[in-house]
Amino acid sequence: MPANDVIRMYSRMGDVGVLALCLVIFILLMFSYVNRTKSFRLFLTIIILLAVAAICDIGYHELLLFYRPEYEYLIYTLRVLFHSLLFAVFFFFTLYATSITNITKKQANIILFVSLGIFIVMASLDIILTILGLGFYIDESGVAYRGKIDIFLIGYYTYIVFLIFLIIKIRKFVFKRVAYVFYAVIALSVTIRTLQVLIKEASLTTFTFTLPVIAMLYTMHVNPYNITMGTLDKYAMRDMVKNLYRKDIEFIFMSMTLPDYVGEGKSFPEEVKVQIRRFAAELFRDGTMFQINNGQIILIARKDRNPDYEEWMETILKAFREQHSVLKIPYKIVYGESLRGKIAHNEYAAFIEYVNEDIPINVTHRIKDSDLKRYKTESYITEQLADIARKGDLDDPRVLVFAQPVYNISTKKYDTAEALTRLRLDKTGLVYPGTFVPIAEENELVHAITRIVANKACQIIKKYRQEGYAIKRISINVSMIELKSGTFCNDIMKIIKDNDVDPESIAIELTESQNLEDFMIMKERIETLHEKGIKFYLDDFGTGYSNMERIFELPFDIIKFDRSMVIASGEDKRSEQLVENLAKMFSNFNFRVLFEGIENDEDEERCLNMSADYLQGFKYSQPIPIGELYTFLSKSN
Repeated sequence: MPANDVIRMYSRMGDVGVLALCLVIFILLMFSYVNRTKSFRLFLTIIILLAVAAICDIGYHELLLFYRPEYEYLIYTLRVLFHSLLFAVFFFFTLYATSITNITKKQANIILFVSLGIFIVMASLDIILTILGLGFYIDESGVAYRGKIDIFLIGYYTYIVFLIFLIIKIRKFVFKRVAYVFYAVIALSVTIRTLQVLIKEASLTTFTFTLPVIAMLYTMHVNPYNITMGTLDKYAMRDMVKNLYRKDIEFIFMSMTLPDYVGEGKSFPEEVKVQIRRFAAELFRDGTMFQINNGQIILIARKDRNPDYEEWMETILKAFREQHSVLKIPYKIVYGESLRGKIAHNEYAAFIEYVNEDIPINVTHRIKDSDLKRYKTESYITEQLADIARKGDLDDPRVLVFAQPVYNISTKKYDTAEALTRLRLDKTGLVYPGTFVPIAEENELVHAITRIVANKACQIIKKYRQEGYAIKRISINVSMIELKSGTFCNDIMKIIKDNDVDPESIAIELTESQNLEDFMIMKERIETLHEKGIKFYLDDFGTGYSNMERIFELPFDIIKFDRSMVIASGEDKRSEQLVENLAKMFSNFNFRVLFEGIENDEDEERCLNMSADYLQGFKYSQPIPIGELYTFLSKSN
């Protein structure tokens, strides 16, 4: 074919378009968050190979257009390099496919060996046939011919057949929807390339290689698909639910969590992945799966297209229970229907996680109204706690301080008290510590509450003393989580100083920690504040874990025996003797002993005979607003 015909078959705009597309993809990837995995690095390599191939194709044709004898060697080199780079793209397609699937190493090595063999053979033949004049050549007059054998075309279709074989081979490891994308894109690429041959056009050769690259970009790197399970991420789930809400479409959801696989670096066992892929594809029409974390997936499907969803769910659950009986993998399954108008589109993952925390292992739970009510209440309390912490107002009216007076046996007076906290919120009314403290601790908001309680306790102590009431101190409860903060000691001392009360006026109640690291932190904080005059109580002694050696290492002033110890002492003489001996031991080591949970005269009498120094409980008073504590106090002499 004469040179002018070769040139007429080609327009540089096809390759310029490929260069522009490669540049755009590269920019998008560099300025977006993408996991830098092995498959991502292979993808970048393919982009670079395509860009260089497009440059070679442009250069080869430009030199033909402005042909000079001295360009001849360079023309041959650029043409061979162009073909070799595209064969290399085919090889890297193969490498990419094996890297994202779970085929065995032996299978992967065989596939790569065959692919590399095709690359070497075709690239070598292209060079050899060019040298022998059987392929592309330029005669002495400068006219270019394609030659008798178009080895690139032969190599192209050879690789296409091989890639089709490869996709069929790995199809069981790939989510069907993803596989169908690549089937369609390869078919389109081959169609365009074949039409080029038939109409004697050569401008879109490199472009046909970029179509699979676009599919790879969308399905694997921009769109958050998990190739082996066909799942999207939680952000895609939010978007889907938002669109379903907007269109007023009812849907169903089903969450499966395997607690053992929630941690980083873990993934579902292959047997479970197979079941998930099968059920999602075969049972639910237009169902979409989302991977919330390594151990949890959520399936969402339109209710109108799955009217018999409860039957299908039961089929899934039955199969999963059978799988569980073999694999012994703990699980939690939660399912229900859309909650439009009850929770926002971006709350589903958090809501399901909340329900998961409350249900036991190996249970299937259908969402109830009570679940939603508890979730909304807890979410509201969390928001309010965060707002209290953010504002940092030590007089925040939402934090109420109650007090329970403590009876001093030696003085026969109430001269100390324990501060107890309540929240008063607009939507919930009074909220007790058993509800809000775990939420505050989980969200690291508890110290904000403690600072407010300490401040209000100091204010009332100062007020009562100015009014002539005798009050030694008020104790406040502190969480181990707070002690870990490096500012804890300074925060407490600043509040005491700002209120102009002495440090002995405040006591801190702590529960024992089993963790050695926590114990060392507790020891350091107690020693720091104890030196400044703050008293310390060991709270809840007798519940759960107690390490006597560690207790004696810490400068506690008062040991609080829990209500359970008071109850135990009344069960029989042996138990009473045991509690009495413990109390006497602490007393002998100069600890003061406080029994809490005294509810009647019998409790009081036993504790008076068991080395008690202080008594606290409903027999004397329920918790009262701290502003009413003066009714139990005596006037100072």
